[in-house]
Amino acid sequence: MINEKKSAEVDNAEQTRLEQSRRKEKHWKRWGPYLSERAWGTVREDYSVNGTAWDSFPHDHARSRAYRWNEDGLGGICDNHQNLCFALALWNGHDPIVKERLFGLTGSQGNHGEDVKEYYFYVDSTPTHSYMKFLYKYPQSAFPYNELVSENARRGKHEPEFELLDTGVFDEDRYFDVQVEYAKADVDDIAIRITITNRGTEAASLDVLPTLWFRNTWSWNGGEEVPQIRVAKNKSGRSQFLARKAEFDSYGLSFEGSPDLLFTENETNYERLYGSSNRSFTKDGINDVVVNGRMQAVNPENRGSKAAARYRVDLQGGQSTVLRLRLTRDNGLTDAFEGFDAIFQARVSEADDYYAAIIPAELNDDERNVMRQSLAGLLWSKQFYHYVIKEWLEGDPKQPPPPSERNTGRNSRWGHLYNADVLSMPDKWEYPWFAAWDLAFHCVALSIVDADFAKSQLSLTLREWYMHPNGQLPAYEWAFGDVNPPVHAWAVWRVYRIEERRRGSGDLIFLESAFHKLLLNFTWWVNQKDADGLNVFEGGFLGLDNIGVFDRSSPLPVAGLIEQSDGTSWMAMYTLNMLTIASELARYNPAYEDVASKFWEHFLYIAHAMTHICVDGKGLWDSEDGFFYDVLYSKSSDWERMKVRSLVGLTPLFAVDTLESADLDRMPDFTRRLNWFVKNRPDLTSNVARMHGGQNDRLLLSIIDEERLRAILRFMLDENEFLSPYGVRALSRTHLESPYIKHVGDTEYRVDYEPAESTSGLFGGNSNWRGPIWFPMNYLIIESLQKYHFYYGDNFKVECPTGSGTLMTLAQVSVELSNRLSAIFLKNEAGRRPVYGSIEKFQRDPHWKDLLLFFEYFHGDHGAGVGASHQTGWTGLVAKLLQQSGGQKSVASTHR
Repeated sequence: MINEKKSAEVDNAEQTRLEQSRRKEKHWKRWGPYLSERAWGTVREDYSVNGTAWDSFPHDHARSRAYRWNEDGLGGICDNHQNLCFALALWNGHDPIVKERLFGLTGSQGNHGEDVKEYYFYVDSTPTHSYMKFLYKYPQSAFPYNELVSENARRGKHEPEFELLDTGVFDEDRYFDVQVEYAKADVDDIAIRITITNRGTEAASLDVLPTLWFRNTWSWNGGEEVPQIRVAKNKSGRSQFLARKAEFDSYGLSFEGSPDLLFTENETNYERLYGSSNRSFTKDGINDVVVNGRMQAVNPENRGSKAAARYRVDLQGGQSTVLRLRLTRDNGLTDAFEGFDAIFQARVSEADDYYAAIIPAELNDDERNVMRQSLAGLLWSKQFYHYVIKEWLEGDPKQPPPPSERNTGRNSRWGHLYNADVLSMPDKWEYPWFAAWDLAFHCVALSIVDADFAKSQLSLTLREWYMHPNGQLPAYEWAFGDVNPPVHAWAVWRVYRIEERRRGSGDLIFLESAFHKLLLNFTWWVNQKDADGLNVFEGGFLGLDNIGVFDRSSPLPVAGLIEQSDGTSWMAMYTLNMLTIASELARYNPAYEDVASKFWEHFLYIAHAMTHICVDGKGLWDSEDGFFYDVLYSKSSDWERMKVRSLVGLTPLFAVDTLESADLDRMPDFTRRLNWFVKNRPDLTSNVARMHGGQNDRLLLSIIDEERLRAILRFMLDENEFLSPYGVRALSRTHLESPYIKHVGDTEYRVDYEPAESTSGLFGGNSNWRGPIWFPMNYLIIESLQKYHFYYGDNFKVECPTGSGTLMTLAQVSVELSNRLSAIFLKNEAGRRPVYGSIEKFQRDPHWKDLLLFFEYFHGDHGAGVGASHQTGWTGLVAKLLQQSGGQKSVASTHR
């Protein structure tokens, strides 16, 4: 319900391209940034006995071993089926290998889990990718691979991570800025501009190798012709790469100047990796020529499935140079570089026009920069994701069979899953696979710029080749059977409403189709996660990693179960989301009134169970504290309320919605059923639904009554508890001095306040829910407060912060939280961005300070970015908050 200012679609060139794409008149999205930043170390490429993905395919193999499922590259693009790929490769003359892909530590190498050790930025992109900009910072001295590995191995979990800046390779600005831009002259005509700048003061040289290659689709099943790239002349007589593959359009890559042309095959180097004979030229042949001068490593006949144009760039200190290339279909251009600069000028101007219509004019320059880069990060984080589990389980005809353990191991019950789509990734290096609940938040932010893509993503995960036949949604690659919070229905409704406000009408076909699939998923939850049929849900992992006392993805160390405050709250929220969608569909088909009634009743049962079920007074609600806690129930009928004050106890806030009196008037059957419950089941309705008294005679549906709402907010808005200067913490700060400790036998389990990286190895590697600030949960808190305000109005006020004496309405509290979250990225009075903490290079250097990284989560006390550095995914919600902020400024200006 985050406030949105209604706006008509603005007629500009990028919007026209989106409309052409939506109507399938022109396939503007055929080419995009769909190349992963990392394909090694993934579950897909893991064919080991024990499922040790990081070790099965390490970074050291990546340059020499053909990928089975996906390709990766540096600042690259590919078509939407990843037949043909283009990316940069670089060599500074000192590195032991060519820089073809981003380096980072594996889950076991990093002292806080996996961690990319590079500096790269998604600077800009339009939704059709008609214009894109990517920046990579490449040291001029040898890249410190070994130092990064050894020093992080030496450090423990209580020490900070050792980063690339810490090695000194960027001292005195001894690095290159390598910027690649893409501008589409047409659907299959892409101008490529590479700008290299020597940021140092001394002369330095760089090999730049724009590389074109085919994804290896021929080495696995047999019978497929190997595609070929060769030298050809275009119509203007220039040399170019001509790439041809059966049942795929031919493409030409033209380049200026006279670079050396190097050709090899995208095949595994069996000699290097396994000590056996090679069957052809190999994937790392170009690397061997550049680094070791082994000309015999490439094909002298100038053909292969992988090719690079090698430029030698010599730059004085501060000097820049530009390389120009053009990728086109069918070798159709008379002169590839005629009008080249005009294409870029037009697309940059059109991108500015497009975002001028998206980003509120009331935002200042810094706010506009943050919002635009967050959206660019979301758009750059698309990836062609390929993983056919049946084939992965059974193996390929031309390859050794997988170990037998695979048949009962990871994802073995998901043989129906067939992934071969462009998907929104949480992070294309650290999380280069889709995650169900991450994706829901991505789509809400993406709907600002491309509602069609957002809808397609939500619809895709509900299709039969994704959703399990039993109705479960796939969680994420490492364990598709894990359970994430059921936020899909919420996202479907939010995307529907955002598009409706922008276009003037909602997509009912999308909404109805998604609703029918969500019914299957809802039924799975009811059947699988309510062990005793009491409408109290266990859920398990629920994506919150180490937030609990025990590892929620593993069996309990005691015989019994945990009745989860958050699991039950998520399901109450789910019922209300489904009720809302059913009510909307009932506008057009009265049959949905019965379905709405079903979810109304189900909500009452869940809400009643959560607020009333207890044994000997030990339920989820603690009346003395005024807070919700998980309850541990052992088989000996021993109940224990586990008093960890965390987001688990705030999730009941999410189960809230309102119904308008007009909604009830147009749904007579639903209203009769509702009134019957009010009259005959006051035990269910008295404390969980307000039937009158709200603003404009609204009906409130909520787990939490007014007394409990005030009690919870007292904790949430206390700066000594949950409220940070930068949002709501995942764990109360009181646990800094008073950790929660639970003994099971001789084993101590504890929960301490940890505002940054996790200091334990308990699930999640580099993820931590014991104190930091997470955007998705904060976003839902803000939205929930707005819904409560929608009912209670301006007369309901609370102290914010608690104890300050300052009274705010819930709408004002939501604005305060939104501003605190946005402040993470914005320059403060001292000109510093909290997201970068004490990193002076990012705070002061003119070539760094306005480049944004959107981290996985943020330090609970000072807002510094933590975890995955490019997890724009759900952190991209900051764009929605800033858009809302602009609307509020506009209203304030009007009122003045």
